[in-house]
Amino acid sequence: MTTLVSGIVLAEIAASIGDVSRANILSALMDGRALTASELAWHANVSAQTASGHLAKLVETSLLAVEKQGRHRYYRLASPEVAHAIEALMAVASAGPKRYRPVGPKDTALRNARTCYDHLAGRLGIAVTDALTSRNYVVLSDSAGAVTEAGHRFLCDMGIDLAEPGHKRALCRTCLDWSERRPHLAGRLGAALCTHMFERGWIERIKDTRALKVTALGKNELKEFFGIEEQIDAGLR
Repeated sequence: MTTLVSGIVLAEIAASIGDVSRANILSALMDGRALTASELAWHANVSAQTASGHLAKLVETSLLAVEKQGRHRYYRLASPEVAHAIEALMAVASAGPKRYRPVGPKDTALRNARTCYDHLAGRLGIAVTDALTSRNYVVLSDSAGAVTEAGHRFLCDMGIDLAEPGHKRALCRTCLDWSERRPHLAGRLGAALCTHMFERGWIERIKDTRALKVTALGKNELKEFFGIEEQIDAGLR
């Protein structure tokens, strides 16, 4: 009975995602921000009434969470686990049957640098992951990871403090990058690195997409702290 119920629940969640409009809504929220119903209707290319029905379905299946502020309702992904699931599906989709679709500037920008919920993905995310693992600041194993003593010192020097007693979220884990087909850093560490770079102006959002651009300051700081240079010269400007 447990297996049967699990199968039913899995099928229900898969059905919630398995609609083009709802898939577009979930994808639009992969940058970790909360958006209004009207904003999500625009991303899904549907009417406000149709979007309302889709959003209700996604909330019902616990894929989205909703918060009310004043007259507006803001929708966001319900948890980091939902984001990991969507990113994994993107990886599967990217390896599936090829369909002709002209590659535009947004596609290139997404592959260069983007947010995956609250952490970095794309070439930039992979480059940061490689820099930390090659210096033995982070040790990865399967889908999990650990920050070494040297890693904690390095992060403290950057101004990142990962000491959060009682925090239930994993400190360091990996997430399969759909464009690079390799794992990038997630968990509290991935989120802290992404927040740090935003707050210090190393990266900026590109409008109407979860793609990011590296600023002139960010280019210098990424080279100094992580030794990342070739990836930036290849298009992260």
